Amino acid sequence: MFIDTNVLVGARIGESPQNAAARRHMHRAIRTREPLRISRQIIREYLAVVTRPQTWMAAITLEDALDDVHRILGSFEVLEDGPPVTETLFALCREVAVGGRQIHDANIVATMLTYGERRLLTFDASDFRRFGNLIEIVGA
Repeated sequence: MFIDTNVLVGARIGESPQNAAARRHMHRAIRTREPLRISRQIIREYLAVVTRPQTWMAAITLEDALDDVHRILGSFEVLEDGPPVTETLFALCREVAVGGRQIHDANIVATMLTYGERRLLTFDASDFRRFGNLIEIVGA
């Protein structure tokens, strides 16, 4: 199962409105022994979110965020975002109407498809509905 940034942030940050749900979903996913996957895009997004203040949290230090990333990298399979993912992204953009910031979501889906992953755990199900015929959204 591919894990979206918002689930990682929600599980890490106690002040997150999604903290309890994120922790519950992550524990359930771990118990299923299904491979848990992320991409380097997710790592970059995680660092960007947790190191800037949100309406519901103060930023954490870059050092703490980097420590988090080291733990994350040790716990998840990282799907590399190379030329095959880019080709899948291009094909996907021709199939599904996307633009602007939606390209980031399309890249997540392209990464998943390239590696044969079909399940996505996310709190932003509405952002991924346009890809619903290609992936299964596991709503968090």
